[in-house]
Amino acid sequence: MSVVIELLKFQTDPNLREKFIQKDAEIWTTALAKYPGFLSKEVWINPNNPSEVTLIIRWETREQWKAISPADLAVIDGKFAQALGNTYQMVELAEYQVRKFPHT
Repeated sequence: MSVVIELLKFQTDPNLREKFIQKDAEIWTTALAKYPGFLSKEVWINPNNPSEVTLIIRWETREQWKAISPADLAVIDGKFAQALGNTYQMVELAEYQVRKFPHT
């Protein structure tokens, strides 16, 4: 089985980090969970950099992830931007495939 990972790294005002995480869960996670293929989402906090937030989103397949329409993504992003204003910046976007092997 192969899972696809969407990695998004953001810089945000450290004083607004918890608001960023809360609004991301309310807006982005809630919206993405409605799409086929969405498996889970984790928020990674860097203990050495309070302005950094990394989001790890797991998808069943790349095709399901990429099937979300750009129009839908723009609407969701607009809600998120409206909730937070200009207080964050995406600094990294990456895609990974996770392959699980049986223990030998």
